[in-house]
Amino acid sequence: MPGFPHAMPLAGFIGGLMIGFAAAIMLLGNGRIAGVSGMFARVLALSEGGAPWMMALLFTAGLPLGAALTAANVNVEARFPTSLGLIAVAGLIVGIGTRLGAGCTSGHGVCGLSRLSPRSIVATGTFMATGIATVTLMRLAGVVS
Repeated sequence: MPGFPHAMPLAGFIGGLMIGFAAAIMLLGNGRIAGVSGMFARVLALSEGGAPWMMALLFTAGLPLGAALTAANVNVEARFPTSLGLIAVAGLIVGIGTRLGAGCTSGHGVCGLSRLSPRSIVATGTFMATGIATVTLMRLAGVVS
């Protein structure tokens, strides 16, 4: 929200509350961790059991829809790499990491950390370290500013 820098921490706080509330509803109402990779796998029928298929579809569809609604109502600038190949390779690497780590940042970082899961603490530390290293390397290479 350009022109309103004081509103950004509040927006982040409200967004964090919404994510936590959604994760709590999922855990208490369905007994499942609200991990995006698990939900997406259910939509693609790569995973058995858990949330019903329609619930997983709505959860997964709500992610880009929520981002689109926010972008339409808040003056934000988003930049993405122009190379479709780079996006495809990045997505493949994220998918492999999600499988190797038995979950994604939402499952480990939001739900696992709140439960003090040792596996999630290690996984989230790994996500953060590789993310920081990737951005640093891309900035040094001049790929992003």
